[in-house]
Amino acid sequence: MNIRCLGCNSVYDSNSVFRRAATGENMLMLTRSKCRFSVKGLVMKVPADTLIIFDGKYPVEYAAEGCPLVCDWICFDGEKEQEFLDSLELTYNRPICSADAETISDLIRNIGDEFYSFGTRRVKTLDSLMRTLLVKAGDSTGAGEDTEKSSAPHYDTLAEIRRKIYRSPEMKWNVDTMAAYAKMSRSYFQHLYHDTFGVSCITDVINGKIEKAKKLLSETDSTVSHIASMCGYENEEHFMRQFKKTVGVTPTAFRKKPVSA
Repeated sequence: MNIRCLGCNSVYDSNSVFRRAATGENMLMLTRSKCRFSVKGLVMKVPADTLIIFDGKYPVEYAAEGCPLVCDWICFDGEKEQEFLDSLELTYNRPICSADAETISDLIRNIGDEFYSFGTRRVKTLDSLMRTLLVKAGDSTGAGEDTEKSSAPHYDTLAEIRRKIYRSPEMKWNVDTMAAYAKMSRSYFQHLYHDTFGVSCITDVINGKIEKAKKLLSETDSTVSHIASMCGYENEEHFMRQFKKTVGVTPTAFRKKPVSA
């Protein structure tokens, strides 16, 4: 995977406007602030922590949206790796409200550190890190939003609620609380949330809790009971049932499962 150039936590003033020609060079960008894109004649306004991958076939314009533009980005040439890219079923030229923006940002930062290093295994390491980043981007696609939906009514509010769900899964999220935050009726909120993201708000609440639980099971020695509490479960048995239903194995079995090479 040939990386052309990149930037980590790049900051531009609120009047910045950038235009990229259709060079065939792909660009992956993670916004860290609100941003505006224009591609194929469609204007997209997206919130912070949105991932977008441009395939390089079309000219792109992106700009700050009422505040300094902050972003992580990588320009890369994947022409010789088209089979690999196709296998990931990536979403191009559409915003993806990533549930794991911090991980993607960390990967870009690691790639940047290696890109400017002089290590003997630099090329192989960069290729491995870039593939990992793109796999992660492919995983995020399932949680992404259509371009048309990104400009739907109340999108910014819904996207903010979704980020809060994944960032704070330990909170007592329920439909009434989320609907009140969005200042909508319960039924309208549920309908609009599902229509915007393709999943119900409760599914996202459960997925947020389970993702945090998986991370804690993999990276800490905390008991299952303690992890259940840290993920917002008042009942350990409820946590265990929901974890097995979602992941396919019990928390204990997941912890014992060897990590794939």
